[in-house]
Amino acid sequence: MASIWVMISPWTPYFFSFIALVFLLEQISYLKKKRFLPGPSLVFPFLGNAISLVTNPTKFWDLQSSLAKSTTHGFSANYIIGKFIIYIHSTDLSHKVFANVRPDAFHLIGHPFGKKLFGEHNLIYMFGQEHKDLRRRIAPNFTPKTLGTYTYIQQRIIIKHFKSWLDEASKFPNTPIPLRFLCRDMNLDTSQTVFVGPYLNEESRKRFNIDYNYFNVGLMKLPVDLPGFAFRNARLAVGRLVDTLSVCVEQSQMKMQSDEEPTCLIDFWMQENLREINEAKINGLQKPFEYTNKELGCYLFDFLFAAQDASTSALLWALVLLDSHPQVLDKVRADVAKFWSPESEEPFTVEMLREMKYLEAVAREIVRIRAPATLVPHIAAEEFRFTDDYVIPKGTIVFPSVFDSSFQGFPEPEKFDPDRFMEERQEERVYKKNFLAFGAGPHVCVGQRYAINHLMLFIAMFTALIDFKRHKTDGCDEISYIPTIAPKDDCQVFLSQRCTRFPSLS
Repeated sequence: MASIWVMISPWTPYFFSFIALVFLLEQISYLKKKRFLPGPSLVFPFLGNAISLVTNPTKFWDLQSSLAKSTTHGFSANYIIGKFIIYIHSTDLSHKVFANVRPDAFHLIGHPFGKKLFGEHNLIYMFGQEHKDLRRRIAPNFTPKTLGTYTYIQQRIIIKHFKSWLDEASKFPNTPIPLRFLCRDMNLDTSQTVFVGPYLNEESRKRFNIDYNYFNVGLMKLPVDLPGFAFRNARLAVGRLVDTLSVCVEQSQMKMQSDEEPTCLIDFWMQENLREINEAKINGLQKPFEYTNKELGCYLFDFLFAAQDASTSALLWALVLLDSHPQVLDKVRADVAKFWSPESEEPFTVEMLREMKYLEAVAREIVRIRAPATLVPHIAAEEFRFTDDYVIPKGTIVFPSVFDSSFQGFPEPEKFDPDRFMEERQEERVYKKNFLAFGAGPHVCVGQRYAINHLMLFIAMFTALIDFKRHKTDGCDEISYIPTIAPKDDCQVFLSQRCTRFPSLS
């Protein structure tokens, strides 16, 4: 009856006229912001091109990149869920965004709807002195001493997972194993143990893994914050994950107050915090900072997010690239053999990793040619003059593409060539502005040494312990967004044990 009433109501023409007017004003607003930029001429009301972004993100971002590259301006436009967006291909303009992260210019958001998803307390949302102070307090978490502690934890977990992968492969020797989810689970296990190891029991880890999966799924879905939708599940899961990490913070504080030795990242962090507080107290100064356990839990989640999906992407592409470049694989195995063998029963050390120059060059070339976090979304807090003839409107979401920058400047950028990062060529220094895999400016990745070490450890141990062969299919190496990038086939490989026995690190 209600629908019939609407059809015959005298207000019906006015209602549809009002809707048409809203849609028209939306199109005019979009075109006014877009101006001369390449991009769609008309957009679907409110949703814009969100459907194509969700259903085929690879095609969506490839098109934006092609449009941006096609003009001298180096950026293109689009419209998603009521938000005007700009995609930046130009390295110089990407640096302009990174260098102007401040309250009256650009805000790093990590995800187009990040604050709603991650919550308010997150390292990426901070500015100025507050941000500098927090980064200074985080820095001791990534010293040679702490990295040495993490290195032992990392390889112990890597070996555990390698064994389970080989067990699975032995059951089905003629069936390739897709490694994406296995690498993701290994990385989650590693991150949990490195960051808050002794404070998560088995039950907590199971719940943690379920919630992190909710979060991962919600990242790539429409931002509908209603019951039953993946985005709502992801937001609620983040809240539970932060609560769990907050309890870990509290337990670590108690342990460090008892002068026990640190065994994970949060211990080193709390130890340094207590040292700074005690030093101020001795000198008659007021407490230098005040972080709640909830805030620290949020910062830990920021670490987890940064270490998890990007690392999974890098590990997968490492295997893809090494399989397709056997001469590089041979050189990696030779480099590793100079310093370590499975039969030695000795773990890798940070000092060993520092000496493996070719292995590090391979790791850096992997993250150059397949930058895991391809886009770094920011939002314009105010109008910002971007070029001589274009002002970015307030509220615009801008996407600097560190992936595109990786193919600018470098000689033969499409070629996988680890030698470019060796001492003879030093392309990492010569083309430093184009090597943006870890960001730039005040928010450059604070844990990049940890990330490179993890990638190096994985490559070194995998190539020494395991023989592998890709299962090649049409399009298997095409890029898929998940939200970081992965090979389209989820990196399907045949695995077999290479060494006579695995090292028994306990």
